[in-house]
Amino acid sequence: MPDTISLFAVAGLAFVFAGFVKGVLGQGLPTVAVGFLSLIMSPGEATALLIVPALVTNIWQARAGPAFFPLLRRLWPTLVAICVGTWIATALGLGLLTPEAAALARKTLGVSLILYGLFGLSRLDPRIPARIECWLGPVMGAANGAVSTATGVFMVPVIPYISALGLERDELVQAQGLSFTTSTLSLSIVLLGSGTLNADIASASLLAVIVTFVGLFIGQFARKLIRPEVFRVLFFLLMLLLGGHLAFVHR
Repeated sequence: MPDTISLFAVAGLAFVFAGFVKGVLGQGLPTVAVGFLSLIMSPGEATALLIVPALVTNIWQARAGPAFFPLLRRLWPTLVAICVGTWIATALGLGLLTPEAAALARKTLGVSLILYGLFGLSRLDPRIPARIECWLGPVMGAANGAVSTATGVFMVPVIPYISALGLERDELVQAQGLSFTTSTLSLSIVLLGSGTLNADIASASLLAVIVTFVGLFIGQFARKLIRPEVFRVLFFLLMLLLGGHLAFVHR
């Protein structure tokens, strides 16, 4: 029983913190939740546990903005490519979110978090010319689908790509929500097919929604009190350290 209590406590704290980060930055829920939960369970189980909170918060984020349909018209090739990349990676046997591949998935997740942390700390601010969006968007989407199938994290490389499109802040947050929602739906089908997402996990994931929203509301309130740029640097440093631990230390 103590082990079970400890498991629930750690999982609860992970979801509260993940919701808090999303409330402050508008992103980071799957990255934080899967990263920390992978310390105590396989990345596949962590991703399955994340599915319902991620889906609910991402749909909310995608709809709560000024440009849902214009963004959908602009990003639909990228969003479709996310689905295609996810399913191709699964068909080719590249999916690592199974109990058998837990160790490799954890290391792959660690490397992804390191790359994400380095990108965030680099303060790079590239801009994607409009003329290459038609082919670069689908490439980034397909690559993102493959990475999420291996690690359960939806961020790389599509979020850096969307960030380079020159969107206004509210549009950027909404575009990220569209991407996250698409990735979550695609990955849920993969997890259902592999049996990783079952009735017990789905029930626990449903309960995690409440905990996640507690963190989300706290984060939205804290955003008015703290400097987002300082929190952003601390967040990416934390992702870098967590990624290093998962990739090189954790067994």
